[in-house]
Amino acid sequence: MTPLSELAQGQQYPAAALYVVATPIGNIADVTLRALHVLGLVDRIAAEDTRNTGQLLARYGISKPLVAVHQHNERAAALRLIEHLQAGERVAYVSDAGTPGISDPGAKLVDAVREAGFPVIPLPGASALATALSAAGDWVATFSFLGFLPPKAKARAAALQALANHPHAMVFYEAPHRIVETVQALADAFGGERKLLIARELTKLHEALHRGTLAEGPTWLEADPNRQRGEFVLVVEGAQPEAAGEHDHDALLGILLEELTVSSAAKIAATLTGASRNALYTRALALKKDEE
Repeated sequence: MTPLSELAQGQQYPAAALYVVATPIGNIADVTLRALHVLGLVDRIAAEDTRNTGQLLARYGISKPLVAVHQHNERAAALRLIEHLQAGERVAYVSDAGTPGISDPGAKLVDAVREAGFPVIPLPGASALATALSAAGDWVATFSFLGFLPPKAKARAAALQALANHPHAMVFYEAPHRIVETVQALADAFGGERKLLIARELTKLHEALHRGTLAEGPTWLEADPNRQRGEFVLVVEGAQPEAAGEHDHDALLGILLEELTVSSAAKIAATLTGASRNALYTRALALKKDEE
């Protein structure tokens, strides 16, 4: 059997390329074999926080020159890294935890490197987004990732109001000091009946996942102060099709009902719009009763 280390070593790692490397989100054992190989192979490592990354690399026995690339210097740092790529170096980029570029710096660096004509090679690995979704369940068939909501109450409420009829599950990140007010804001904007997954401290010692509703979310969090600590991923059920557009097809149904039965009107409207036939039937029945 081929040793595991050789599985990574036997692949191609071109020079003059940027390697975007996912790192663990809490449990250092979650690093991949290929990530370890590339971090040991590259000429330098760009990092969101060089001190944090230096400590992580030390745990793996890796020592490399580090370059700080964070949200305040991303464009300028990208130019310096492109010079290293032009010299034929391999450069890795890591964020503090998880997959770079997902609610973390890295996207501008990727754009700049690609525009300069150098390849960008992603190394998949840990992601708080994917980790939470994998434990959510069948009610999250489709989703939208929305990152962090605005910190101020008024802006947050406005952002959530615009999402009230969003048909897909929504995934948010949140910090501990805002978690209770954010879950309450979600309940205020969307109603208390929707499903909610609270995923806290994923892969860490005090990891906790709670599935409930938006109405009970704040109560669960406030029942134990420890539940409000750490980093959070929130998964919220999307709007039901009927609720998202209950009256959207009234005009069409009204025209069809002038000539057809309720059942036939609902069937044709469903074919034309792609909306739920059952929902359209219920609405058509209500319109018919109103007319009578």
